Amino acid sequence: MQIQLLIPGLLWPVATLLGPASGLALDGLADLLGRGRRQVTAFEPYDRQLARLFGLHGDTLPMALLRRLGEADAPAPEPGSQWLCADPVNLSFAREHLLLQAFPDDELDAAESAELVAELNGLFADLGHFEACTSTRWYLRLHRPTAVTLYPLDDVTGRPVKHFLPEGEDARLWQRTMNEAQIVLHNHARSRAREAAGERAVNSLWLWGAGALDTPPQAPARLVQATDPISIGLARAAGAPVSAPDLRSALAQDTLVVLDALRKPAQQLDLDAWRRGLEALERDWFAPLAAAVRRGELHALRLIAPSDRGTLHLDLRRSARWAFWRKPYAFDALLKSVAPAPMQMPDAAPPTNPHDTR
Repeated sequence: MQIQLLIPGLLWPVATLLGPASGLALDGLADLLGRGRRQVTAFEPYDRQLARLFGLHGDTLPMALLRRLGEADAPAPEPGSQWLCADPVNLSFAREHLLLQAFPDDELDAAESAELVAELNGLFADLGHFEACTSTRWYLRLHRPTAVTLYPLDDVTGRPVKHFLPEGEDARLWQRTMNEAQIVLHNHARSRAREAAGERAVNSLWLWGAGALDTPPQAPARLVQATDPISIGLARAAGAPVSAPDLRSALAQDTLVVLDALRKPAQQLDLDAWRRGLEALERDWFAPLAAAVRRGELHALRLIAPSDRGTLHLDLRRSARWAFWRKPYAFDALLKSVAPAPMQMPDAAPPTNPHDTR
């Protein structure tokens, strides 16, 4: 029995003199880090690592279709349909750069999203049909396939938009579409009302996730536990059972567990929310898993934690319970050992300085 844990956002993205996890009781995580074989590899986008766990490879993956398939209260997309994620965002100027910020799930309401989506449908009926599955997850179902490279929202959040413009045969079409959507959303009464109230306006869309699912994904485990729609969509496309994360059932069979509660706080540099999420992971996962390892109940644990600073890999076997000479390794010490990565732009090579320790 093996558990694979995928935890985006576990590595705080900014190096600080005072450790971001300082003062937190993380004994379970420290025990796992000390007993296992750990390695930090160069930066790689989170969505690519997630897809590879399901046997999907390549730079262009149909993330919009997969995310749409994982939505809870929406009918499954028809076979062969083409989709784009069309997520509402806020654009603002900072130091002469136009920066993009996504919205937390609770910052927009359903009525507001429905009104904005209706406006877009009136303008772009020739391209397809917009729909909002949640207030912050919007989609465009395309009338016809498109040949374009679009960058995932996670890669663009907090960065200059000019480095992530559409590329490929249909690049001009989608650049024009985003520009026109920006004008419409900026001038909408809802956006003006938000600005008047001192709130961030929905003044643009970010389109991403184009592509078709040519190869069906393969289940990486007998059970997939996740709450995010992309992981759920991948599991459904692979025909794997999927449920919410639960340690007891994960310990009963080979399981992939995706825990993404830290991803948005890390992206948005919300340290308080990140620390609260880390404490919850310690209570619900790290401490019980460390105890299960000590009791010999877990054959193998594999932890993958993608971030802008690199990806932490931790492998721990049942035999590690006898390795009494391996001492706990404080999580803050690990964070300080990982050099902050430079900002990754589409034309920049990833950093090539992995750290390897036992």
